Amino acid sequence: MRANALRARPRRRALPAVTGERSLPALAPNVLDRQFTATAPNQKWAADSTYIWTHEGWLYVAAVLDLLWRRVVGWSMDASITAQLATAALTMAVWRRGDPQALLHHSDRGSQCTSEAFQRLLHELGTHCGMSRSGNVRDNSDVASFFSSLKTERTARKTHLTRNHARADMFDRIERGSNPFRRHSTLGNVSPVDFERMAAVA
Repeated sequence: MRANALRARPRRRALPAVTGERSLPALAPNVLDRQFTATAPNQKWAADSTYIWTHEGWLYVAAVLDLLWRRVVGWSMDASITAQLATAALTMAVWRRGDPQALLHHSDRGSQCTSEAFQRLLHELGTHCGMSRSGNVRDNSDVASFFSSLKTERTARKTHLTRNHARADMFDRIERGSNPFRRHSTLGNVSPVDFERMAAVA
């Protein structure tokens, strides 16, 4: 194996435990209903989170996509998965895109998005809340696809030494890779940044 540069694939690492509790009154219907297209910016945002393994432990990554041009408009990273992770990603999206009007924010039913702090922020923004149905990952497939590509292309065959290394890699993947350069078939095989630029001058 050494002569042929082969290595045994390690056993799959146990997934991080989910310890938060969902706030039942905050559960929202699936308003998006798998209609992943939008006709205007800041009309439909889809959000989710994932985890990246490092030698220091898990790094959690949350992202918010504008479904018009599949662009990551907000993201956050932390060593723990809390309401603050989702709140920070949404706050970045609002800071970047301006105060959205008539916006639908779609997510899963995780404890971060059903938390009092996150729901209060949505209420203050006047944002409509929609959530995937329990056990239906396809209800939020666009964000799931983004995270799948991120892991396949950047983390599948390496482990980061520290969370800071992982943070830098994720930043590079989002801001210097996915948004400006990664082509999407749904956008006519151009990147989200190019698609937005073309729409602005059309």
